[in-house]
Amino acid sequence: MFKRVVRQSKFRHVFGQAAKNDQCYDDIRVSRVTWDSALCTVNPSFVAIIVDASGGGAFLVLPLNKTGRIDKSYPTVCGHTGPVLDIEWCPHNDQVIASGSEDCTVMVWQIPENGLVTPMAEPVVVLEGHSKRVGIITWHPTARNVLLSAGCDNQIIIWNVGTGQAMISLEDMHPDVIYSAAWNRNGSLICTSCKDKAIRVIDPRKEEIVAEKERAHEGARPMRAIFLSDGNVLTTGFSRLSERQLALWNVQNMEEPMNVTEMDPSNGVFLPFYDPDTSVVYLCGKGDSSIRYFEITEESPYIHYLSTYSSKEPQRGMGYMPKRGLDVNKCEIARFFKLHERKCEPVVMTVPRKSDLFQDDLYPDTAGPDPALEAEEWFDGQDGEPIYISLKNGYVPGKNRELKVVKKNILDSKGTKNAENSSPAVKVASIPSIKSEAKLDEILKEIKSLRDLVSSQEKRIVKLEEQISKIAI
Repeated sequence: MFKRVVRQSKFRHVFGQAAKNDQCYDDIRVSRVTWDSALCTVNPSFVAIIVDASGGGAFLVLPLNKTGRIDKSYPTVCGHTGPVLDIEWCPHNDQVIASGSEDCTVMVWQIPENGLVTPMAEPVVVLEGHSKRVGIITWHPTARNVLLSAGCDNQIIIWNVGTGQAMISLEDMHPDVIYSAAWNRNGSLICTSCKDKAIRVIDPRKEEIVAEKERAHEGARPMRAIFLSDGNVLTTGFSRLSERQLALWNVQNMEEPMNVTEMDPSNGVFLPFYDPDTSVVYLCGKGDSSIRYFEITEESPYIHYLSTYSSKEPQRGMGYMPKRGLDVNKCEIARFFKLHERKCEPVVMTVPRKSDLFQDDLYPDTAGPDPALEAEEWFDGQDGEPIYISLKNGYVPGKNRELKVVKKNILDSKGTKNAENSSPAVKVASIPSIKSEAKLDEILKEIKSLRDLVSSQEKRIVKLEEQISKIAI
């Protein structure tokens, strides 16, 4: 115990601070669905929140700077006919968001660059294949246009959003409701937690279970499972006595956990958020008023408690900002968007530092928005590690171009819906457009670098001419 208290870590003094009232998003009717999802998703441009809606399902999409009181008539994304259960921003395009609903469909939306002006009821694509409500949505971390959905029909479907097709369907692996599904770092494996109390590690393209642990947590309440960057799996669940637990598992041998940490006798399900750059895990309990954080290391006991952020109000849900959306000048290492009953409150986690210089140790290169692979390459068996970017000068968003390809594909498929060979035509159409776009980018980059070179050489010539004129004088 003494060793745990004095253990050195640069994250020991991380502290959380709630935003001032004028920086919150007020007067939002946060959804009352009983499904244990985060109800909120954020990126460097927008915050999206599932809200109560009469006669269907809807969610709000607000530009980050749209703080203060949100008018009741503010437009929503409202195309679902049943309550929305889960939403997630695409990691490769800050204007694309996917939603899963009780109406058994998954929808993908393109949000205008400056946010909504009118209600949005027409998605870019509707993905139909589940027979019961869809409660889990998660994008592939490194392949463009690959989306995973899991429903209460106990099946997982992996879609190619670019063609609107269900490419992989995992039907017989889960005998009961799936509580969570998460990709590993390069998207070659997924891990799931299920109502049968088992944790499974699955290779989706081979459609086989790689590792499995029955009764990972003895309690009856929902579990969660996520991958860490070293390939181990972190789970949250409940003991037989309904104590909340955090456990770490080695995928190579799941007989016994590497560590089990007991928490407290609360019935709120933990939402785990993991930062692979710093190996810090944040646990936000639904119905709690606190965020606990832990550092994961390679030496025993592997899980090291850091601290707890506490507030008066319990959280209904939580959004977690990607690393590229943080303010590096303020040593911000995490930002949460905490949902109350009627508002969304940003909570900033900061490491106190005296220096104004860029803190390299807090901000190693992080996953950027560029995909490493196209959907077709991933489905063909290729894997790609995340493409990293430096945050030294802050993150500058690029232009989101790739959604045009998605729209073209979908329109093509609608236009040729009655034709027998519509699917192959769409697929063939999508690949050249993606490739030609990549080629165009490459040529533009080369032109820019040549222009820069010419410009620098011209400056050099002017300097040399000045030196010659001085010598001549």
